[in-house]
Amino acid sequence: MSITQTAGAPPRAPRRPPSLRNLRTAAADPYPLYRTLREHFPLVYDEPFGAWLVSRHDDVRAALTDPRLAPVPSPADGRTPDHREALASALWGPARRALTAAVDRSAFVLARRLAGRETADLVAEFCDWLPTATALAALGIPYEETARVHRWCRAGLDHRGRHPELDAFLRPLVARRRAHPGGDLLSALCTAGDGGRPLSDEVVTHIAGTLLGAAGGTTARALASFLGNLLEHPRQVDVIRARPELAAGAWAESLRRDPPVHVVLRWATAPFGAVPAGATVACLLGAAGRDRARFADPDRYDAFRPDPAPLAYGFQPHGCPGALLAGLTAERGLRALLTTLPGLRRAPGAWAAPEGRFHRSPPALPVRLR
Repeated sequence: MSITQTAGAPPRAPRRPPSLRNLRTAAADPYPLYRTLREHFPLVYDEPFGAWLVSRHDDVRAALTDPRLAPVPSPADGRTPDHREALASALWGPARRALTAAVDRSAFVLARRLAGRETADLVAEFCDWLPTATALAALGIPYEETARVHRWCRAGLDHRGRHPELDAFLRPLVARRRAHPGGDLLSALCTAGDGGRPLSDEVVTHIAGTLLGAAGGTTARALASFLGNLLEHPRQVDVIRARPELAAGAWAESLRRDPPVHVVLRWATAPFGAVPAGATVACLLGAAGRDRARFADPDRYDAFRPDPAPLAYGFQPHGCPGALLAGLTAERGLRALLTTLPGLRRAPGAWAAPEGRFHRSPPALPVRLR
């Protein structure tokens, strides 16, 4: 049974059998559960989780794009669509040059700090820092503020997607950019419009704060999985070292195989197949990316897979701002590491398995640098 079945009377989808593990109990290794769901329960109501689970690739893609399934607001995405469009316009406009330069500068600073060492943990010393440092630089905030802002972002945002100390830190910066705009992203937001009117200080502060929060969370996790996947395949690394233009495809493949966010929630504003209006739908990105009906040998990481078609970051008409930031961070960050650390390779021994229930990434990436 598929979520895309809509002809005639709505079909009755099964509920989760009592013997089947649910999403809240599959944190250590969710992939056996994902496989069972795809093969036997592609649309099923998981009562303990309180949502309809969608696990097949084509169904998840349909759920992410159908207007009857609206995004569920969350601390990581607390903006209205108009505000998200304003951020996307700012990122894809002149501020993109500032963002690209910020990625390069921050990535090489962090990579050079590792040069001359024998070993390092790329999660703790590179992945956890690069996205936040990049977002700060793009916003025109001094690099020396990275540690303080990073601490606030790691502490988490509240239910409205805010952090009081971070908001207080950003407000005077917004006032200064109003008076003296420059070429950075914060200035672009201050001069952006929302229905013909400038964005308020509150909205600009909120957008900047949520961008920083996403950088310190989702983007850092995605970067860790990307580097982990590549370093597990040194021959693929050698090819990308010689042909850096292939890094974008390698990044897309990592998002397919190991998305940083495994579950994206949608809210049914109208009946949708077996899903009643008002119900919550859980789109299982972690399951969709390893659907054998869509991908050959889906558990294998192949940096040169011709069509990885990742679902991470969803589909938005103006492009996902988080996707742009994450993609630049991954591609430019990898280039800085391979350029600065030619001897980079994974350390001997087994790596720790990815951790997290709905947000997954490796907790550490021990590497040798010589």
